[in-house]
Amino acid sequence: MHKPSQNHWTATKRLLHYLKKTIFHGIQISKTCATAFNTFSDADWAGNLDDKSSTSTYICFLGDMPISWKSNKQRAIARSSIEVEYRALTNAAFETQWLQILFTELGLSLPQPPMLLCDNLGATQLTFNPVKHTRMKHI
Repeated sequence: MHKPSQNHWTATKRLLHYLKKTIFHGIQISKTCATAFNTFSDADWAGNLDDKSSTSTYICFLGDMPISWKSNKQRAIARSSIEVEYRALTNAAFETQWLQILFTELGLSLPQPPMLLCDNLGATQLTFNPVKHTRMKHI
């Protein structure tokens, strides 16, 4: 900021041009009767080629509207894709539970319990059977 160069000016103009062209893009929020509360969770295993770390992601929908989302790098290096997905599922479950408590405090009643969805069969089976498996005891 103290000594901007021509590269900085070019990047600034490029950013402003992008914002001008995409001013009508965004998340559409509408009043709907559908109050289904769903959370989708996903992760990539060792997606960062530099340090082999994984990324967790989740997005929460109330009806058709996204209301909360997050993508973050996992701190620990995972040993399997199931471990990565299970950690992402845990983060998504915490957010889902927090939002459910918030809805209760706001007086919004949901007609059905929230759904937490994951695309990894092993992580899904691990959540249904929380017995300490020998391969998963380090999680």
